[in-house]
Amino acid sequence: MEGVKLFMFLLGCKPAGRHTEQHDMFFAIGSSIKELVPAIKTFWPEGEEGIHIDAWREVNLVSGYRVTVLPAPSVNIMEPESSTKLFFLNLGGYKAGEFEEFHYKVLSIASDKNSAIKEAKQTTFFRHSASAHVDDKYGVDVDDIYAVEDILPQFCKEKYRLYITKEEEALPEDEIHLGYFKLNSF
Repeated sequence: MEGVKLFMFLLGCKPAGRHTEQHDMFFAIGSSIKELVPAIKTFWPEGEEGIHIDAWREVNLVSGYRVTVLPAPSVNIMEPESSTKLFFLNLGGYKAGEFEEFHYKVLSIASDKNSAIKEAKQTTFFRHSASAHVDDKYGVDVDDIYAVEDILPQFCKEKYRLYITKEEEALPEDEIHLGYFKLNSF
């Protein structure tokens, strides 16, 4: 559908009773961020008026694959190129002497969760952390992994599907927008 895109958001807020800012990931499909603001507020109601976006991107290209949003009925009649899916992984790791669990967000195109995890283990974050052995005291682990279609809001699941195709030529990755974006700024 022309103009409809998959968006990936890193949301932040400091809910009542918390001492530090909290973060969560949110994926949704729409024609603009402004259109998705009500869905963001519904996703994290505890954020109230303090919820904001710390990072966002349109998800169009991932590791040599194009991610296209199509109306739900049209995907059923199209022959998929393969059984690949778009996965979101949240890697967590520790560094000696640092009072923090560091996180690295990864998008992966793979046929299953195990293949997505294998690809994530090739990232710089995983290879260059204090230890790449998850069984050690300091290591990197996959804290969370989801097929993106499974964690979309219900209104997106009802109307859209993600269609993934391999790109023949190398294209630049999607632009990542970083900063503190108030929801009313869109």
